[in-house]
Amino acid sequence: MKLNQLMTKDVVTVRPDDSLATAARKMRERNIGFLPVCDGDRLVGTLTDRDITVNAVADGKDPKATQVRDLVHSNVFWCFEDQDVREAARIMEENQVRRLMVLNPKNKQLSGIVSLGDLAMNADKKVSAKVLEKVSEKI
Repeated sequence: MKLNQLMTKDVVTVRPDDSLATAARKMRERNIGFLPVCDGDRLVGTLTDRDITVNAVADGKDPKATQVRDLVHSNVFWCFEDQDVREAARIMEENQVRRLMVLNPKNKQLSGIVSLGDLAMNADKKVSAKVLEKVSEKI
């Protein structure tokens, strides 16, 4: 099965110059805890609700005045939408990540996200169970 068959395609993103408050509102509106960060058409990183809570709010930073760029994770794990789900599973296992950004192979732009949940609901159960086990291992 190819990733474009199971990835989440309706992806909400945030810009590096958006405030953390804007990012948090987008997360609340969509009931998600993760956002890709894009500068124009280029994927530059990711941001989680945990980043906002633990690395900004808990440190007394103002979410309205703090920009996404101040917390963005630039080490992004990704794959191409025409890759097999087993390849994505391998990348998730090796890097202990719960989500992969999915890029269009022609223009390298973000086209979706594949998560552990996507694998659990749509992929071979053995594959998704193995990924969950590896991602959950303590480093």
